[in-house]
Amino acid sequence: MKQENIIELRNISKTYEDNQVLKSLSLDIRKNEFLTLLGPSGCGKTTTLKIIAGFEFADDGKVLFQGKDINDIPPYERPVNTVFQKYALFPHMTIKENIEIGLSNLSKEDKDKVVKEHLTKMKLEGFENRYPHQLSGGQQQRIAFARALACNPEILLLDEPFSALDNHLKSNMENELIQILKDYQGSIVYVTHDIGECYRICDDIVVFSKGLGLNKREKSELFKHPMSMTEATITGCKNISSIDIIDKNKVFAKDWGIECDLSRKIIDGAKYVGIRAHHIRIIENDLQFSRENIFKLSVVKVFESSFTYIVYVQNLKDKNSDPIQLEVDKNISPLKVGDEIFVKFDENCLFDFC
Repeated sequence: MKQENIIELRNISKTYEDNQVLKSLSLDIRKNEFLTLLGPSGCGKTTTLKIIAGFEFADDGKVLFQGKDINDIPPYERPVNTVFQKYALFPHMTIKENIEIGLSNLSKEDKDKVVKEHLTKMKLEGFENRYPHQLSGGQQQRIAFARALACNPEILLLDEPFSALDNHLKSNMENELIQILKDYQGSIVYVTHDIGECYRICDDIVVFSKGLGLNKREKSELFKHPMSMTEATITGCKNISSIDIIDKNKVFAKDWGIECDLSRKIIDGAKYVGIRAHHIRIIENDLQFSRENIFKLSVVKVFESSFTYIVYVQNLKDKNSDPIQLEVDKNISPLKVGDEIFVKFDENCLFDFC
């Protein structure tokens, strides 16, 4: 059965001075969906969030909530709450007062109950009378989530909520968020530019590029087979080549100077092929596997990262070809510039797109 849409954006456009940040954007958000808007800074994803929340108004187009036009409805009357990048806690209010902001319709006893319940969820019992400046960044972020969830909104908007945290705090908050949101009965729209964060937390993804929202994709399919240059690059693919199609499963990668076999039929009009750095294996010789997609290449650069080596290799027969990036475990034998190695492209991990 088709799920009902809770929010529909129809042909939304927005311009700031001479900069058009949204261009006829249309997007459906289903009930209880966890949707991510993924894209680089300035692509329009945060503006989309602000228009849903009512903090910004579109120049053209409509925002529909369960089929009703809410363009003229102010933010405080929309069934939406937002967690911002900078938390936006009121510094002159206690933690209890911050959480109570959206609970004006409740009695004092009910307010106390809701505050206690959410502070317990956030593992911040006893913090009711503290002020935001007395909390760490991670604690402030938890209070921002408590405030957003306290009034049980139908839609929760998360605008890069972990961007101000260091890596350790960020990892802990991600895990806590996943647990907290398991009990939340509503739709979530999550904005980020971080592909790792996006994959760990979310279900469906819309990639944004220059004010346009591309097709909604299930996350595993998006990462397995990007359908455009924007999707390929934003999801972290480092190896992309223009192609000539040889037959239904084979292409010539012009930028690498090699022929590649794909496991599935090449799509009509395909212009590029890509493979992720961790899907290329170093092998001992060209007899170790079937001969498809095995190439003898020359090492041109080696970088050491925290847990892996980043290795750049190049076609021996074409010195003008683009280097190909591999990411390999540190348990391999050390490599140096000039080494000639055999590499295997997994045909199931090569993808083509227009």
